[in-house]
This record gives sequence, C-alpha cells and structure tokens, in this order.
Amino acid sequence: MLRREDNERVTRTGPGTPLGQLMRAYWQPVALVSEMPDERPVKAIRIMSEDLVLFRRDDGPGVAGEEPADRPVADRTGRPEGPAGTGAWGLVGRYCAHRGVDLSFGRRESGGLRCLYHGWLYGPDGRCLEQPAEPEHSSFAAKVRIPSYPCVERNGIVFAYLGTGDPPPFPAYDCFTAPEEYTFAFKGLWECNWLQGVEGGIDPSHVSFLHRFVGEDPREVYGQQFSEEVEGTGRKLSELVGASFRPDIEVESAGHGLRVFALRELTEDVRHVRITNLVFPNAFVVPFGNGKVFCQWHVPIDDESHYWFMILYDFEEVTDKETLLAQRLAEVSLPDYRPLRNRSNNWGFDPEEQRELTYTGMGLDINVHDQWAVESMGPVQDRTVERLGISDRAVTANRRLLLKAIASFESGHPVPGLPLDAQEAEELTGPLAIDTITPVDGWEEAWRHRESERRARSPWARREVRDAQR
Repeated sequence: MLRREDNERVTRTGPGTPLGQLMRAYWQPVALVSEMPDERPVKAIRIMSEDLVLFRRDDGPGVAGEEPADRPVADRTGRPEGPAGTGAWGLVGRYCAHRGVDLSFGRRESGGLRCLYHGWLYGPDGRCLEQPAEPEHSSFAAKVRIPSYPCVERNGIVFAYLGTGDPPPFPAYDCFTAPEEYTFAFKGLWECNWLQGVEGGIDPSHVSFLHRFVGEDPREVYGQQFSEEVEGTGRKLSELVGASFRPDIEVESAGHGLRVFALRELTEDVRHVRITNLVFPNAFVVPFGNGKVFCQWHVPIDDESHYWFMILYDFEEVTDKETLLAQRLAEVSLPDYRPLRNRSNNWGFDPEEQRELTYTGMGLDINVHDQWAVESMGPVQDRTVERLGISDRAVTANRRLLLKAIASFESGHPVPGLPLDAQEAEELTGPLAIDTITPVDGWEEAWRHRESERRARSPWARREVRDAQR
C-alpha cells in the first residue's frame, strides 16, 4: 500500500504538480495522424489537465497576403519537420488571448490559426501575428502570446513536448526506428487515472486469469498473442498461462525503466519465459504474438481519465493496417475512441458468456478485460487500502522508481529514459520483449539467443541492441 500523500504524488499530473512537471519532460503522444483528416486537420486536445489545439500547418497565404515559406521549418530539436504544408504540426493554447474564444474552430492560415471572432492570427509558436481591428501602427500584437509546444510525427502518432527548455532527442526504441509499413498505431479512452493503466500493463500474473477462456479460444486477430500456439508446446498461450498461474516474477532495472520476467516451469526441463518492460514514465512494451511487439503509452487527459496510444511493430512482415484498423474501430465510438463496452453498460458483462466461454464474460477483446480491471478500481485508485504480495513485484518496483524519479527531477538529477543528448538517445534501444520457451537451465542465454535470431530475420531491426543489464 502507499501513504495517502504518496498516492497523490504518483497520480496527479496537472500543471505545476511534481509528477506533471516530470511527465512533461518526455515526449508524449497527443493524437493519431489518422484522426486529423485532410479536410479539417484541427483538433481540441486535453492533456494533463491542459486545453490545447493541435493543427497541421498549411503555411498558405492569409488575409494579409503572406507567401508560403520556401524552406523546411525546424522544430525545437533542430530537425526539419519537412517542407511547409507537408506534415509540420502546431500545438497551441485552446483559447484566444483576446476574449477567450475557442481556437479549435479557428481558420488555418499562414501556418497558424486565425480566431473567428476578431481575426487575431496566432503562429505555431503561440505568438500573435495579426490583430486586424487594431491601428496599423499598433505594436499590441507583439505583446501577446499563448502557450505553444513543439510536435513531431512518429509512425502514425503526433508527439508533443510540453516541458521547459529544449526537448530531448527521441530514443532509438524499436517503435520509433521501425519503418512505417511495419507498424500500426491506435488509441483508446479509459475512464480512470493513467497510473492504473500502466500498472495493469506491467503486471504479469493477471494474464493467467483475466484473459483466460473457459471454452476454446476463438480469437483470430486481436488478442492473438494469447490465441497463438507457443512454439514447442502444442498449446495456446491462453491455455498455457491459465494452467501455470503462479509464475516466478523477477524485475531488473534498465536504462529505459524496468524489465519484467514472468517465468513458468512447464516441465522439469522446459520453461516459458515472457518478458515485458516499463518504459519510464508512462509506457510499456510487451510481446504481441509471433514476431510482433507493441509499445503503449498511457497519457493523462486529466487525473480521472486518460488515453492509451499504441504503436505495434512487426519484426518480419508488413502490417495489415486495414484489417487491424477495422477490428479496432469495431470496438470503439468516434470521435472520442471510447470503447463500446464501458462502465455505463457494465463493460458488456454477460453471465452466460462467463459460464461458457470467457473468464470475464466481457467479450473477446483483451483491451476490454484490461479496461474493466483498471476502471473498476474507481477514477483514482485508493492505494492506501490495497494489500500487495510477492506477485506484485513489478507494481511495487514501478512505484518506488516513480517516487524516486519525481524527487530526482525536482533536484535536477537524471531520470530513467530521458536522454540528455543524441548519444544517450542512441543507447536507449529495444526494449527487448519476447514470449518463448527455453530450457530450465540456461534460460537467460536462451531467450537472448531467440531474440538475436528474430532480429537477424528482420528486414529492418537493429542486429545489436545495447542492454545495460546484459
């Protein structure tokens, strides 16, 4: 359990909070590229209790007749975002500094947003560029500025840096270095605090129950990491982990945060090894069936709701984006990406299904199972009354790391997964995540050998992955 003051410290992310300042020091997902349609790529964004507007820059002529820029526009990392009008993004405060009008309805002009009320034009850096109703000689516009944050697009997701000073370079994680055609990005709304989502993702023992099937597992696409046969066993993962419900859990520190091992001895000679990772502060990396892995961020909207953003990457095959997108869209309502099964309808709970098919009685989508688990705790879990055991090692390790990192960041000291320069960013690779069978003896070498073989077969993966714990 946590002390009440510590529970507040690891859950509250609004402006000015210790955790909020820490999380703003990292690049955070703010939107899917796919939810920014060409006809109107402007969207209201709420992240960590801050209201903003994301827009794709057009850099076309505005009312004053400005000409488009003829060279790439550099973001605050120093990297060009691409030619004007071909992918550069702006993220600014949602409300006009003049009379508080909502800029998410603004017109895209001259690479910025023009307020509909009195025509004030804001650039992507938040500066007020024009105030048409003011005298021609007025310098008032130069005194006006709204919040603004740099944005970078990576494999289907727009990331923003909401911290102070220059943003850090992106780590060389697989989800960022994979070619776009080998990836798939999506998001979903969960109505609970962000930390509940992260703690669910790094908890290895829950898969033996929450994702179990009473009958035969009928899944074919999403959730396939549990419905595929585990190599060398003749059994599906859902069956295997259901029968072996008491894994040995080990946790070790890594440059990206934590690596979590769930070890299940299947026979005297054979062990199942499942490796997942915490990518500090609010993401995790887990295996997703043969050859696939995904990284999933849990990003606060406010302290009682959040979005998860995912980049799935395939080491061997080009992803079938159309199939994956259709499968995911069938489970959510747009435009907010709220799951169709949610608190308002008891997550679709069906007692007959619970008797005959799934352990939860809440359908085949494993996302809904995880969603129910963390949402049912309440908007912000009261960790002062919980009782944790040996199987919760990853959860307790993460909380210790989070509290330590908040204190370190406040003192100006380094924190996990936050590179200070390009060299450190290049050293943050992987993280390694795998589901495999190994001998009981020598399992540490065996899983690394399997990972090396997978990367050797991959048309894009780095063959050598730095690993501080190796």
